[in-house]
Amino acid sequence: MGFVGISAQEFVERWEGTTLSERASYQSHFNDLCDMLGEPRPTDVDRSGSEYTFEKRVEKASGGVGFADVWRRGRFAVEYKRPGRNLQSAYGQLAGYREALENPPVLIATDISRYLIRANFTAEAPKTFEFTNRDLLRPKHRETLRLAFSEPEALKGISTPESITREAAESFARLADGLRERGVEPRVAAHFLNRVLFCLFAEDVRLLPAGLFTEVIERGAKRPETFNRNIGDLFAAMAGGGEFALRDIRRFNGGLFDADEAPQVDLTAGEIKVLAAAARLDWREVEPTIFGTLFERSLDPAQRARLGAHYTSPEDIAAVVEPVLMEPLRREWEVVRERAEAEEKKALDAPFRRARNIRERAEREVLDFAGRLAGVKVLDPACGSGNFLYLALRSLLDLEKEVLDFASKVGPERTSRFPEVGPEQFFGIETSPYAHELAQVVVWIGYIQWLEATGYGNNRDPILGPMTNISWTDAVLSRDENGVPQEPDWPEADVIIGNPPFLGGKRLRAELEDGYVDDLFSVYGGRVPREADLVTYWFEKARSLVARGEVKRVGFIATNSVRGGKNREVLKRIKETSDIFFAESDREWILDGAAVRVSMVGFDDGTQQERVLDGLPVERINSDLTGSLDLTEAARLPENADLAFMGDTKGGPFDLPPDVARKMLDAAGNPNGRPNSDVVRPWVNGLDITRRPRGYYIVDFGVDMPEEEAALYGAPFEYVNEHVRPMRAGNKRKTYRDLWWIHMEPRPAMRRALKGLERFIGTPTVAKHRLFVWRDNQSLADHQIIAVARDDDYFFGVLHSRAHEVWSLRMGTFLGKGNDPRYTPTTCFETFPFPWPPGEEPVGDARVGAVAEAARRLDELRRNWLEPAGATAAELRKRTLTNLYNERPTWLENAHAALDRAVFAAYGWSEGMGDGDVLAALLALNLERAGGRT
Repeated sequence: MGFVGISAQEFVERWEGTTLSERASYQSHFNDLCDMLGEPRPTDVDRSGSEYTFEKRVEKASGGVGFADVWRRGRFAVEYKRPGRNLQSAYGQLAGYREALENPPVLIATDISRYLIRANFTAEAPKTFEFTNRDLLRPKHRETLRLAFSEPEALKGISTPESITREAAESFARLADGLRERGVEPRVAAHFLNRVLFCLFAEDVRLLPAGLFTEVIERGAKRPETFNRNIGDLFAAMAGGGEFALRDIRRFNGGLFDADEAPQVDLTAGEIKVLAAAARLDWREVEPTIFGTLFERSLDPAQRARLGAHYTSPEDIAAVVEPVLMEPLRREWEVVRERAEAEEKKALDAPFRRARNIRERAEREVLDFAGRLAGVKVLDPACGSGNFLYLALRSLLDLEKEVLDFASKVGPERTSRFPEVGPEQFFGIETSPYAHELAQVVVWIGYIQWLEATGYGNNRDPILGPMTNISWTDAVLSRDENGVPQEPDWPEADVIIGNPPFLGGKRLRAELEDGYVDDLFSVYGGRVPREADLVTYWFEKARSLVARGEVKRVGFIATNSVRGGKNREVLKRIKETSDIFFAESDREWILDGAAVRVSMVGFDDGTQQERVLDGLPVERINSDLTGSLDLTEAARLPENADLAFMGDTKGGPFDLPPDVARKMLDAAGNPNGRPNSDVVRPWVNGLDITRRPRGYYIVDFGVDMPEEEAALYGAPFEYVNEHVRPMRAGNKRKTYRDLWWIHMEPRPAMRRALKGLERFIGTPTVAKHRLFVWRDNQSLADHQIIAVARDDDYFFGVLHSRAHEVWSLRMGTFLGKGNDPRYTPTTCFETFPFPWPPGEEPVGDARVGAVAEAARRLDELRRNWLEPAGATAAELRKRTLTNLYNERPTWLENAHAALDRAVFAAYGWSEGMGDGDVLAALLALNLERAGGRT
């Protein structure tokens, strides 16, 4: 090992809170790391850069050139990002270089203050280590980093907090299964297991006498009849303090160990052996930020399948906690500290007595600020297993420690103080019987871990405060003493944070009881649209508290569709009574183990003037979570009404594969003398546009054909009778049950609008590219298609122009892991101002003709490409519009450029207008036509 040229304390003080950019600081930071660890710098051992270097050039697997910030052959590679960025994304970028870097066993992502280390070994699951600069004050984290630099293979023998926590969760899953199989009520089982896991932790951090709980378990494994009696006696001693097995037991209390809280749960001999194996883990190392999630999954059988799934990372939670809770406190602390430092300078030049008075005044102001931290109340009204609350607690504790450390330097007595921030300041609401108490346990374990790690120890008496801060109740709907639905009260709080449940408005009745949904609509009528996502009810409830001055700041995560449609109405209400100061408009997130896209929104009463959108300062944040032009002002134009429609919703297996349909169409002999083609129509959905036409048909008895008349079409009716009727018989809505042969939502307005047209324009509701195609009017459009009731090339051309595309992308929403744009008739089409109002296009105008000609040419070229002469079936499968627009060959670009020139000319615009200018011009035209301001 080399010479240690800088201590860990010096390193942390030097790099704590740095605001330097990644490029300006990363080499100095890495060199300091090497000096602290006693490891060589790159230039100490390799002047050529062939083995160990900064800025290692790599050829990307996807093409092009990249650079790894630090690389050492056969050992590691490091990727630096600017402070606060997503380390998982940084790791993903580095992982893309792995082959070009000759597969180093260790990859490290860091933003100078945080570290993500992942060790990859053949035939072994990757090991992940995460810690912060301040954590490097602890020898074990420095050793992990040193091994990553010098002896990567040695990391194989180190258990990570994640691996320990996962193993512990798996053990508790087995215990929970046994209790459930014996009929133990879920809340009782969860309470008992929460007690047990806290005892395992308390023993390893010496809150219980060393080895005591393990002795109880090991004796129980040999003599099961002793276990249940002994553990019950231990719980009783922990409740009020006392003696157990000739050893003194401190008072824990807090409600977790109250003797009458829940009946004693007996474990079998096999279960005690499982517990004995769990006791051998180092419970000091369980990681609270994943602890709660994994243990909730282990206790709740409904979530068991997700036990091995990804959990929400601390940095994702911090993306909300930091700007909403911590940033204003840090700004205030910066002012207090600067004043105190100025006072300290005065004291250096003052006589002794005056210097003492100056220091007392400075210390008092610093301690007053620390006291304010201890008074901040935080609420998570959908707290789950407590991850947000724990991270918020840890963040406040870290800031308080910084404040108290500073106070010990400026005060005349130079004494240290015990932190006053504690779990009692953190409140939650949760409906899960498994999670609500677990959340409190997670917060307390995290708090005790923090005290141990920072050297404060735990001298509280009792050790645990009252475990009443997490309410087991519904956060958005309750009932009064007469059973009348009402809006529930939330605990008093200064700041509200969290990740309320995502459930689309159209799925509310499918996932929740009809009565509950009706009550929800009644209580929030006029405030939350009925079509809005469930998450918006949390937004509206919090908004009302801010508007009444009862809450200062709110930060929530929502599905990224909160930016558009009916969801956006709730954000508009926030803008009316308060203001949005922080937002991430579109961010990757992990929900139930799956990757989704979310938006993050922070709002207050308008006090905060600095606004940050997607990491950048902006003057304002609009209700669609954009920071420039406010397109939410756009109005629906009456001139565009009754032209664009969501397609038919069949509500059952009415659709027919080509071979089945052909038999029906060829059949004869219906008693009404009519052909089956009356009711068997070509059917088209989004896949038929984005991929290849599949040739499917659908049985369609229109919007109101009586059952007796439908039955006269023999084969189609019997098909529906066999395949659809049984499924519709269980539908909640009477109309859908009784009219089982009619499509669930046959869209009569669309059918009327399309009547008499030979063709219509179709576009998928959700697709990677905004594609418009022609469809024969014999076809029935599925609800995954928006059908436009125009059959002229001019209209097709305007819809497929850049003007309409940029408008629809801003006015629509985004769905799914692929974050594909969604097109809706109301927001994307009915607000769009065409060059002339539909139906008022000047007949014979050359500009209209130019758009039509360019549109015909684009359609012709695409059809030629989709159906080339002599192509094989395999070749045709690859020829889809999605693949074509992924590649965007030159001929396609040219065709669209010609169309855009023609459309821009129709508007009277210059050809070189950028997207921002196009949107501004369209908004002005929309407002003018709607009678608004320009």
